[in-house]
Amino acid sequence: MPGPMQHGAQRKPKNAKKTFFRLAGYFKPHLPSVVTILIGLLVSAGASVAGTYLLKPIINQIEQMVQTKSTDFTLFFSYLAILAIIYAVGALTAYIVNLLIVNVSTATLEAVRVDMFTKLEKLPLRYFDSQTHGEIMSRFSNDTDALREMLSQGLPMLITSSVTIIGVLVMMLVLSPLLTALVLVVFALMLLVVQKLGKKSAFFFGKRQKLLAGVNGYIEEMIEGQREVKVFCREEAVSAEFEQKNEELRQSSTSAMTYAMMLMPIMGNLSYALYAAVAAAGAALAILGHADIGTLAAFLQYTRSFSQPLVQASQLFNGFISALAGAERIFELVDADPEVDEGRVTLVNVERDEHGQFREVGCCTNQWAWKRPVGDGFEYVELKGDVRFHDVTFRYDEKVDVLKNVNLFAKPGQKIAFVGSTGAGKTTITNLINRFYDVQMGSITYDGIDVKEIHKDDLRRSLSMVLQDTHLFTGTVRENIRYGRLDATDEEVVEAAKLANAHSFIRHLPQGYDTVLTADGANLSQGQRQLLAIARAAVANPPVLILDEATSSIDTRTEALIEKGMDRLMSGRTVFVIAHRLSTVRNSNAILVLEHGEVIERGDHADLLAQQGKYYQLYMGMFELS
Repeated sequence: MPGPMQHGAQRKPKNAKKTFFRLAGYFKPHLPSVVTILIGLLVSAGASVAGTYLLKPIINQIEQMVQTKSTDFTLFFSYLAILAIIYAVGALTAYIVNLLIVNVSTATLEAVRVDMFTKLEKLPLRYFDSQTHGEIMSRFSNDTDALREMLSQGLPMLITSSVTIIGVLVMMLVLSPLLTALVLVVFALMLLVVQKLGKKSAFFFGKRQKLLAGVNGYIEEMIEGQREVKVFCREEAVSAEFEQKNEELRQSSTSAMTYAMMLMPIMGNLSYALYAAVAAAGAALAILGHADIGTLAAFLQYTRSFSQPLVQASQLFNGFISALAGAERIFELVDADPEVDEGRVTLVNVERDEHGQFREVGCCTNQWAWKRPVGDGFEYVELKGDVRFHDVTFRYDEKVDVLKNVNLFAKPGQKIAFVGSTGAGKTTITNLINRFYDVQMGSITYDGIDVKEIHKDDLRRSLSMVLQDTHLFTGTVRENIRYGRLDATDEEVVEAAKLANAHSFIRHLPQGYDTVLTADGANLSQGQRQLLAIARAAVANPPVLILDEATSSIDTRTEALIEKGMDRLMSGRTVFVIAHRLSTVRNSNAILVLEHGEVIERGDHADLLAQQGKYYQLYMGMFELS
């Protein structure tokens, strides 16, 4: 059978030595325990080796007593007592070592996962756009699992096996150099077998892991898309494709396990053949007077105990390499470039003094200002929500400009709407306002301050977004609404829900606001989930509001019901609206029509209809928004 780690064999690390020493850095907080573990492993392996060596004097003593017909068992029992003490020390040491290994390995994995998740929260959206969710989750699950096995099982077993092999080899040389030479010749053959079969096994285990990831990914995708599968009657086609993938996985798994399971019988038979050869050679030496019975018995025992750790160490090697490869992938995530934030302008609570000047205060005043460094001091710029684009050009990669020389302005309290086909750049504009991405050319100002100068957390604190795809967290309805502002009171949460017209359906839930939502709010309709997202934005009470298809999942009747609430929500705020329903943007102060990343028309609803351009064609149904 394969070793306990061999199933993780996937690929070799680029720099195993560097990765190992970096991983060893996580042991520093547990250095006393690590030193104790190393000493314990040496003691445990040494006890096993020393115990076997005592067979020599014990058997020789029995032989001498038989020959002399002695009934004095004093020396015999002394040897047995020493043997019992050695094995007791070894057993107790192994127990303590195992406890320490569990504590150190789990604590190390905890630290690794904390570093991974902490870095994940600091990464820019560009990173998540370039990595699939499955790839990221694989680092948290498969790679950390391989690392766990290496730390808790593989590494200790590898050290124990190595110490045992060295100790046994030394004792065999002490007992009989001639028989040791015979053992080494046969073991050279055994190592060759291990190497050949190990390579084959590792190749197929690696292939199996890749296919397994594909099968798991396919299952996850089909489970999430069950509604579409059934709507388009694709059950049979999906089943057929799964059977093909599953068959490939079966074939690879069969090949991997076949080579892995061949190893033990072959090694077992070779070890038995070696045992018989050593027994025959040892008997000949004993007959010729070159060895005593005790030496032969101890040597035979060493021969049996030598093969097991050797095979074990060989099997662990592939898993060890695989775990280091997993650790390397983990460190790739940990070392990924974090989101750069060079902003020095912060958002603070203020109030006006008797001279009408802003003064920073620590409590909540619902009046905010930008604290901007000027020379050796600061100046306070009132937060109004004046957002402007100045000749902005942006691309996600080096090939295609998504926005081209875009100029726009949104004065405080204005409602600006974006319309245009999919890919025109509407959502990109809102992403740039949040600084999820930075522009390549031009600039964006917020209350006259370049957004690159504003600390990102403070910038985003002044904004609130309602997206087309709503994400609800596991927790109560109240907690999901409060996610918009964690210090919001229960009364403010209810008021926000009323503003979004969500209060009515929440009251009819089993536990009202304390109803627990799971699976991204699967127990709610899409429209209800969207209403909670609007309530979340309302409780945040920001000066700038971004609605990206915010009412796309709400029927026209519900939309009409919340229109007044939305008007109250948008009152006094700068609002950016992206909508496919042109009826939702008619009352905007300005409507921008985008095409291929450029603003081709601008004006209010009446102006654009009078121009009889693209907006007119869209509104009259001559073109469809897609």
